[in-house]
Amino acid sequence: MAPGGNPIFSGKNFREATQAPPAPQAPYGQNPYGQNPYGQNPYGQNAYSQAPGQGGWNSAQQGMTQEQLQDLYNRPAAGPADIGRMTYDDVIVKTAGCLGILVVGAAVALAVPQGTGSMLMILGALGGFALAMVNTFKKQPSPGLILAYALLEGFFLGGLTRILDNLYPGVGIQAVVGTLSVFAVTLVLFKSGKVRATPKLVRFFMIALIGYAVFALVNVVMMWTGAVNSPFGLSTSVEIFGIPLGVFIGFLAIGLAAFSLIMDFTSIEAAISAGAPQRFSWTAAFGLTVTLVWLYVEIIRLLAILRGDE
Repeated sequence: MAPGGNPIFSGKNFREATQAPPAPQAPYGQNPYGQNPYGQNPYGQNAYSQAPGQGGWNSAQQGMTQEQLQDLYNRPAAGPADIGRMTYDDVIVKTAGCLGILVVGAAVALAVPQGTGSMLMILGALGGFALAMVNTFKKQPSPGLILAYALLEGFFLGGLTRILDNLYPGVGIQAVVGTLSVFAVTLVLFKSGKVRATPKLVRFFMIALIGYAVFALVNVVMMWTGAVNSPFGLSTSVEIFGIPLGVFIGFLAIGLAAFSLIMDFTSIEAAISAGAPQRFSWTAAFGLTVTLVWLYVEIIRLLAILRGDE
């Protein structure tokens, strides 16, 4: 698992689920495999001299026909899904479900009257944040709460898209295409092994993320206090070589969100390899949804800033 990444995947519960239990250690001077394997039958007492029909396998065997025994022999070995373990299919299906609910919420916010859509956006922003915190720190994943989070985030994204698309027509569909493109590229790069969440890259990611968070906090405070009057605060009121600061910050934020996806993929891969319980596929779906929401917000904001000079 990539340390220091998405807090959903780096939380204690998910980390413990993705770590195989340590092998038991035998005390010093004691045979780690039990009693002397050469001086005692390791398979129990005289397994071969036992009379036919006595206990164990022979008893079960007597109650089965030859056809039933052959059918058992021909059955495939149990896979991860058969023994309640997390699989890629689980993660894909549950992530698709979360994104489907999110799209429904966004469609509702886009279809209702403007005033109602704005109220849904505020409800989605506040409620989505609250449920994100609950789901992040909850000991066991709750499908209902995760799907409720997806619905609220759909309200928020739908309302935000409606406002920005009215100001800058076309940014909504461009943001959707951009988000899907970044997701596809990061997934291909991860599967090909060309981009991995190495410790060095993770350290750089954390430093850049902290810097971005500080800038965002300062920007929000200055907008609330009226120190800056532009719609995006310092992002558009400050320019570097004639280019709004928000353009540079926007590309940085998109890069951070894209690398966060790489770390999410790494954590999911580690969880599946470690045989994490199937229920944690909901946690994986939740984590991916959170990252994709962040990515979409950054892309549509960057597009709005770029269109702001028109």
